[in-house]
Amino acid sequence: MATIPVSMDENFGAGGDGGKGQFVRVIVADTQAIFRAGLRKVFALEDDIRVVGQAETLAQTLSAAAKFTADVLIFEAALTPNPVDAVADLLRQNSQLRIVVVTPGADEELTLDLFRRGAHGIVSREVEPELLVECLRKVVAGETWLDSQGVRWVMEAYRNQTNRPSGSRPKVQLTPKETLIVSCVTQGMKNKEIALRVGTTEQVVKNYLRKVYDKLGVADRLELALYCLNHHVVDNTKVPPLPAASPVNGNANAAAAGASGSGGHSSSGSASGSANGSASAVSTDFPGKLY
Repeated sequence: MATIPVSMDENFGAGGDGGKGQFVRVIVADTQAIFRAGLRKVFALEDDIRVVGQAETLAQTLSAAAKFTADVLIFEAALTPNPVDAVADLLRQNSQLRIVVVTPGADEELTLDLFRRGAHGIVSREVEPELLVECLRKVVAGETWLDSQGVRWVMEAYRNQTNRPSGSRPKVQLTPKETLIVSCVTQGMKNKEIALRVGTTEQVVKNYLRKVYDKLGVADRLELALYCLNHHVVDNTKVPPLPAASPVNGNANAAAAGASGSGGHSSSGSASGSANGSASAVSTDFPGKLY
């Protein structure tokens, strides 16, 4: 059975911003037609969200991800016996795609495995429509979405990892450039600001981060930042200032100031704060996803 096409809005991409990021383009991949139809009705009420494709099998999902230009894929975990590998395959096929996985219920092992393999958001099938809409917007903005329980699981898993004997993880030596870039990451800077500060491009920053991930055996910015803070990898590393007249990301600067002022306590603060709400967005600029 072929991928089920969904027509695009005829004005898709038009508007005052030249079509750049006006809509959140979504592919809905779910085994139940009634669930897909329900999501389309929910998103139809939002001015900035468009469903551009849908699928009901894993094969259709892979085809839809290749065929349609989308920002987010809503992926039901039950589409495949191994959703973790499926997410990794989809990200290899399209590294720019943001994936929100819908799980049948609270599952610590599945949540941690999906998060490690690159899922940008994880929600329960019982998620409220308003929270799912907020999740899509946060994910497209570069953040990772987990509910408060998911955040606690991730933080506890990392604490358990860092409490292992020191000999369980080989010591590595970062180059001065790698150390500088990692220091910027731990202070909550985005790749664009890091590139400006160290005098390079965003792509070069991404390349350096991939190498650092491999060296340290971490999967994403969350593990990288916490590992470096816990093991004092970037202590006393001075971050160069932004060049004069360069655009400054206000959020990045605020995050950097907060991180430098609170040190290693910033990550635990995020976890404790998120426990007070039904869901939370974990910023990918410090504890978030990939590059």
